[in-house]
Amino acid sequence: MPAGRKPAGWAGRGLRKEVQLEGRSSAVGGGSTAKAWPNPASWAAGAMEPQLGLHELLHVFSFLEARDLLCAAQVDKVVWNEASRTKELWRQLCLRRWSSCKASQMTLGTQTWKQYYLRRSELEFRMASGRPEDFTCRALAGHKGEIDDLAYISTSEYRFDGQDKSVVCTVSSDGTVRAWDLHEAACAEGALYTLTVPWLQLLSRVNVFPGNPTSLLCSPDRQWVFASTQNSDLSPEVFYTQSLLCRSEDETPASTTLPIWLTSRACWTPDEAARLMVMHRNDNGMQLVITTYELGSRKSRDRVEVLVRQIASFLLPDTMMPPHLMKGHGSQVILLVSGSELVLFTIHGLQLVAFQDHQRPITSMWVDQTRVITSSFDLSLRVYMWNKENKFPVLKSCYHLLGGSHRWASGFTHVESDSMSIVGVEARNIGTSILRSYYFQVRCG
Repeated sequence: MPAGRKPAGWAGRGLRKEVQLEGRSSAVGGGSTAKAWPNPASWAAGAMEPQLGLHELLHVFSFLEARDLLCAAQVDKVVWNEASRTKELWRQLCLRRWSSCKASQMTLGTQTWKQYYLRRSELEFRMASGRPEDFTCRALAGHKGEIDDLAYISTSEYRFDGQDKSVVCTVSSDGTVRAWDLHEAACAEGALYTLTVPWLQLLSRVNVFPGNPTSLLCSPDRQWVFASTQNSDLSPEVFYTQSLLCRSEDETPASTTLPIWLTSRACWTPDEAARLMVMHRNDNGMQLVITTYELGSRKSRDRVEVLVRQIASFLLPDTMMPPHLMKGHGSQVILLVSGSELVLFTIHGLQLVAFQDHQRPITSMWVDQTRVITSSFDLSLRVYMWNKENKFPVLKSCYHLLGGSHRWASGFTHVESDSMSIVGVEARNIGTSILRSYYFQVRCG
């Protein structure tokens, strides 16, 4: 390879790459005069004999995508096979595609970086496609009452070494807590108790809204707690968490009151830990407003001051029914559910898209970095996928998952998801609930 000349891209990127092979320069990609990259079969047949060593091949291969490395592995040359399987090449591919793939945040187990890349890519494809052959659907019964809430208690990391599990915990009106292994369709049961032991002693107690039901929302980084009482003329408060954990009896925790009232919904943005979005009534109480705040703290010698800055605010359309569900995505997008409609806005009020895929009201919404899932009384779950190539993320409606029979069920009331499964609470007409799980399959070969 001539000195000072480095590969700059790959086919499809509008760039050119030159590789010196046996004294000749072959151009790949970009211009219309570029020669086509030879088929790996032609190399194997001896039509072209690369004279690159392992070190040179690793440098060239570092600019390739996964499918190109797989093609290179088909060449009947030991050095090509060795280079295409190199651990570092596949590790870099994982880091480029999934920023969360940090060595400190994941456990490879017995799998290689290549296996991890191929299996996770396959899983994401299957979860985006939702074909019947992509998942296993199970109905998990056991509670004698209605399921009031559920949450995943397994880790959210991607593992394909046989140690991966999706475990869901449910709380029911029958007074029991159950843990469900969605892969094995197994259940472990335990009674719900209230315990007072030295390790769970009371750290602090704060009267925020005496005599009023209070809702709490903790920020993604656990640094802030938002407290409000719904549809009240009492203004919501934001507390600095550290002042609640380390507090003497006569010390007032660090907090601030937001200058709004008649609060109905609120949520934090996942990508900005200190960004809070609140739905409330305007000054005359006639229209719904969504206001976005950024929080901060300023420490002095003996106290902490909570700082609040309003960065955006907009009125919801008069034609829109009051939303009953609200979630944030990224740092700029708000998802609202009103009846059977799902609507996306920016924090400045630009409506991005609206969906009316459900026939009956939406009951729950799950939002993460790759998808959105809604549940409904129409006994279906709707799966949407994010496309982040534009300035603002675009949501695409992909497929729906059906529950059981309307003869026995009244609809889905909750939905949750992790990296390889989706689970919904299916309410039964007789006053009980079951879990319906959809576990996506990945070949382990």
